[in-house]
Amino acid sequence: MPQKLEIAPNKGKLGIMLVGLGAVSTTFVTGLYMIRKDLAKPIGCQAWMGTARLGKRTDNRFVKLNELLPLAMPQDIELAAWDIFPDNAYEAAKAAAVLKDADLEKVKDELVALKPLPGAFDVNYVKRLNGTHVKTGTRREMAEALRADIREFRKKVDRVVVVWAASTEVYADPGPAHQSIDAFEKALDANDPSIAPSQLYAYAALMEKAGYANGAPNLTVDIPAMVELSHRMKTPISGKDFKTGQTLMKTIIAPGLANRLLGVKGWFSTNILGNRDGEVLDDPGSFKSKEVSKAGVLPPIFNEKVYPELFSDIYHKVRINYYPPRGDEKEGWDNIDIFGWLGYPMQIKVDFLCRDSILAAPIVADLAVFTDLAARAGFYGVQEWLSFFYKTPQTATGLYPEHDLFIQKVKFKNTLRWMAGEDLITHLGLDYYGEGVPKKS
Repeated sequence: MPQKLEIAPNKGKLGIMLVGLGAVSTTFVTGLYMIRKDLAKPIGCQAWMGTARLGKRTDNRFVKLNELLPLAMPQDIELAAWDIFPDNAYEAAKAAAVLKDADLEKVKDELVALKPLPGAFDVNYVKRLNGTHVKTGTRREMAEALRADIREFRKKVDRVVVVWAASTEVYADPGPAHQSIDAFEKALDANDPSIAPSQLYAYAALMEKAGYANGAPNLTVDIPAMVELSHRMKTPISGKDFKTGQTLMKTIIAPGLANRLLGVKGWFSTNILGNRDGEVLDDPGSFKSKEVSKAGVLPPIFNEKVYPELFSDIYHKVRINYYPPRGDEKEGWDNIDIFGWLGYPMQIKVDFLCRDSILAAPIVADLAVFTDLAARAGFYGVQEWLSFFYKTPQTATGLYPEHDLFIQKVKFKNTLRWMAGEDLITHLGLDYYGEGVPKKS
């Protein structure tokens, strides 16, 4: 039996600080409060509903993940948030119009009590929004104000995790300020505009030893400076962009096609949505960040270097269209042109009428809870084992990201088995067949 990892107990309160108190965050928060009151089940949440098989299939050992390892549970969590608008969680949830009023009323008192702290903001990074509840001063001053917010919240809790659940920033490539923590801090002092608001939150979190999970396609912790800082402060980071909606479907369908060695000629994806995220993504700069995130899913799954005859000429197009009448109920259409035996063509059509925030809310819970587990287990730096939850998983330098949802799931659960001192599951299964399997000499 492998050795069990020494993990600090789930003692006291886990503080989750949400960057953004919009549709995703208020959906998560409402769900959390309802789950606490036994008014809802944590559907879609690995930490509070997921299980793992242990040992051989013949053992029939299945345990809940929160029984396998000491995970923070709903009653263990305290919440805080930043936002660039002053609405409390109840007002923000009403404006987002994701959830029914009847559900919001069940936890209205708790939602009203959650009021956001002023957010760090630069209109150049989110051009379709005009923040009215924002921190003032230079980038250094905003970063220090965020650190002070974390320290103040930590007085009420035992440990803190920060999750970005705010809007998508404009696309940016790493620059000189991002190459080391020394360069980053000099740029902070110089009020360098290449430092995005999301990077201020990440810097503040890591300096205060709060794990950071990046739920948007922003350039944030996937820069050398933040990786270096996460190692210096021995604090876990992960990213980026919650895996919901159309991309979730891609990482389910594409591995099936690749594993069956069916060729792909083209994959056309378009979306309509009308929430604040859709409004932000109507700006070309923010859309590019999302486009790069969504478009990067297929190449590692369809490995053209290994199978050039199947995948070397894929035309992949991604579109997002802001359509206010749809609200948070996004619709994603996919047309996939494939070919099989003798090159004969076929098509797959997918129409996913999803709810973005409903899909994202349990991911917020999972990333917070498993980032906290990682910290208590002594993990720091990039947490690639959390790739299961991201569109663009962050990896160690030089590694390509694994996008196959099923491989990600095995990696995720095997990491938890390894922490718990249980055997890893390979699914080889030859030991079930005894004398029918040849012996190696």
